[in-house]
Amino acid sequence: MTQPIDAIEGVGLGFRLGLADAMLSAPQSQARFIEVCPENYVGVGGRRARLLHAARERWPVVCHGLCGDLAGLAPMQMELLTQVKAMLKEVGARWYSDHLCMTHIAGAEIHELLPLPFNGEAVRRTAQRVRQVQDFLELPMAVENVSAYGDMPGGEMTEPEFVTAVLEEADCGLLLDVNNVYVNAFNFGFEPRDYIDALPLERVIQIHVAGHFQEAPDILLDTHAMPIADPVYDLFAYTMERLPRDVPVLLERDGNFPPLSELEDELIRLRSIMEAAS
Repeated sequence: MTQPIDAIEGVGLGFRLGLADAMLSAPQSQARFIEVCPENYVGVGGRRARLLHAARERWPVVCHGLCGDLAGLAPMQMELLTQVKAMLKEVGARWYSDHLCMTHIAGAEIHELLPLPFNGEAVRRTAQRVRQVQDFLELPMAVENVSAYGDMPGGEMTEPEFVTAVLEEADCGLLLDVNNVYVNAFNFGFEPRDYIDALPLERVIQIHVAGHFQEAPDILLDTHAMPIADPVYDLFAYTMERLPRDVPVLLERDGNFPPLSELEDELIRLRSIMEAAS
């Protein structure tokens, strides 16, 4: 039986195949909910479907898309969205989220989250597509700020200004990835707290936190394969103190999986920061 959506609160953990057995066999968990990526489950049966079913029996589920191409030029993938809609209904999702980026070039899925030129044209195109997805799914939509490793030409505004413009024109929520803010601040040389302060925090409906990797002295990569860095915890605390209400916080770990106890310790630290800010 699907858990009630009101139970989605506190700290959660991304449900990944590399963690599934450990999570399901643990007698208890700090995680109050899990997040799954629909593209990994729609149209799939067998062991993967059984694991998701078992997880749904234990935790509330939120869904986070990977390849919605919210700012792309290619036609929307209506067949995929139809499958996603059925899954969202099945798990009782309150909202659906995806990345504020492009994922297709010349009609091909490139398996990358490409940044956008921060200009009015991109705002209008992205907002229109977000509204289209919201209307089709019949659910609120949240967009996530992404990590980036280069500036797209044609920019006319800062990233917080661009994110804010999309949120307002699409009238959607924000999935605020604190690690992505920190990574971009390091890579592009801005103050991450100024970025947080410039956002309409009343639109935040969920937070992501993850680890990154230092590829070079001046480059961080958002890998989701390392422990959360102390400066990211600090930025998370700063963010939580400024949010107008409590929102669920998701720890992402997509590779280099440690013992589950280490992720549980990270969840405990995140929860303690949330409690101190409330």
